[in-house]
Amino acid sequence: MIKEKQPATPADLELQRRIQELIAFKGGGHNEAQVADMIENALKLLADVKDTGDVRVIQTALRELRYAFRLFAPYARVRKVTIFGSARTQSDKVEYQQAVDFGRKIVKAGFMVITGAGPGIMQAGHEGAGTANSFGVNIRLPWEQSANPIIAEDKKLVTFKYFFTRKLIFIRHSDAIVLFPGGFGTLDEGYEALTLMQTGKGLLMPLVLVEPPGGTYWKAWDKYIREHLLRDGLISPEDLNFYQITHNADEAVKIITRFYRNYQSTRFVKDLFIIRLKNAPSESAIAAMNEDFADIINGSPIKCIKPTPEEIEDNDNLELARIAFGFNRRDYGRLRQLIDVLNGL
Repeated sequence: MIKEKQPATPADLELQRRIQELIAFKGGGHNEAQVADMIENALKLLADVKDTGDVRVIQTALRELRYAFRLFAPYARVRKVTIFGSARTQSDKVEYQQAVDFGRKIVKAGFMVITGAGPGIMQAGHEGAGTANSFGVNIRLPWEQSANPIIAEDKKLVTFKYFFTRKLIFIRHSDAIVLFPGGFGTLDEGYEALTLMQTGKGLLMPLVLVEPPGGTYWKAWDKYIREHLLRDGLISPEDLNFYQITHNADEAVKIITRFYRNYQSTRFVKDLFIIRLKNAPSESAIAAMNEDFADIINGSPIKCIKPTPEEIEDNDNLELARIAFGFNRRDYGRLRQLIDVLNGL
């Protein structure tokens, strides 16, 4: 049962007035209503949360996220690829050289590179991309890891205390994720990305698993996924569309650039799911998609539309073509297939 919102008391109204005065004293700025809400909730900590450690988690997370978002903001319009892999991979390993090669080639394709800023695969990705096209999203650990020499002195390096804030930044600012063989951390990041895409809590993006020619790291992982998760009905067959395995950097780059050949972004506006595109599909293509993807349509069929009032208000990619339909908000693996179709038109 949803509780009805209680009317504001005189004390509430006075607090809100003083918060607005404080914002005005600071000079105002972006998103004042949201900032006012955060200030009000911060003040509620005085009565609601007694444990100092709990408050410090909130304090540190807010501070780290504010700084990281400011750091990434000037590069918001440049697509970025996050590279994950083992910090223990030595420079003479094939995987290391593959990561260097991938970093170099994805930058040539117009992307920037994000890594965890440590040694191994992370340093390899930065070597290939170069400092100017690299971000480092580091984590403070008692035994490791200092930032690698490629990114250590660059302003595009941020260091986190908590893994959850660090992971949020990785996902928030990535347009693609590339996984090289690694340990628990690499697998954790991969499963995080898969879970967010499967549940619709994260944007759909390419997730590419790279291993050396003849390697079995991701092949064995894929076998486990198919023989245990898929066979036992723990995931849907369409969920396998969330990732692709390759053995060379050129194919990894191709998978990522192909995903953005026509597709640009998505957004929900009320009951409509909107897909922004570089080129609008033809009427015959739309008719075919309505037939082929009827299983994920709930309500309005797929159709070309003009920017919605909400998009106009936000100045949200108004120059692009767009289609919209009532999406069932469940079958994101099938939605990924629809995007592939749109890119192939």
